[in-house]
Amino acid sequence: MGFSFKSFHIDDAGCGMPVSTDGVLLGAWAELSGANNVLDLGAGSGLLSLMAAQRCDAMITAIEIDSAAAKACLHNFNASPWAERLRVIEADATESSALSGEVFTHILCNPPYFETGPLSDKPGRARARHTGSLSFTALCQLFASYLSDNGVASVIMPTESEAAFLQALTHAELFVSRRVAVSTVEGKAPRRLLIALTKTPSQPTETQLAIRDIDGQYTQAMTELTRDFYLKL
Repeated sequence: MGFSFKSFHIDDAGCGMPVSTDGVLLGAWAELSGANNVLDLGAGSGLLSLMAAQRCDAMITAIEIDSAAAKACLHNFNASPWAERLRVIEADATESSALSGEVFTHILCNPPYFETGPLSDKPGRARARHTGSLSFTALCQLFASYLSDNGVASVIMPTESEAAFLQALTHAELFVSRRVAVSTVEGKAPRRLLIALTKTPSQPTETQLAIRDIDGQYTQAMTELTRDFYLKL
């Protein structure tokens, strides 16, 4: 049983984050087949958690610092077919007591990546989307702390953020295992990166994905990746 994005609840303050292509890409792409427990880090309204629940049998924890977003997340969990496997924690993930020393076999994160540009006039959204509140260094340290020894962390970010992110990885002793360069349209330069991280160094696999073809239609690769989540695909 799947869920419809049309029924997805976003809090009135706009802090829960609407359903985005970035979130859908990450939620569909992350390799969850061996996951026993999943952490959705900075969950917003719970999109990644719900996609994970649909794709695997793991227990899933969503942690979200913003109160309004956490309430929207809980609403979405309770309305889903997987409520018994989903929990939301309203807390600052950087606080040592937030998750009581738990570790996870998979971490999902659509991180704050707008390193420059104007802040939103809504504090929750501004805090969620700008690295001024959570640097890449701090984010990678969270991955290192909460990831099990054989676990995987999956993230998405703009291509221009990659250099800063890779620099932060060196301090956390995490390594890229998979990398997908995502372009909006076939033939265009990549705008986003899907990256999987592990604690063990390896030769990363590198591939490319185009979301739409030159006629504006979803590519076959995009359709195959996300067909379980879009009702019209």
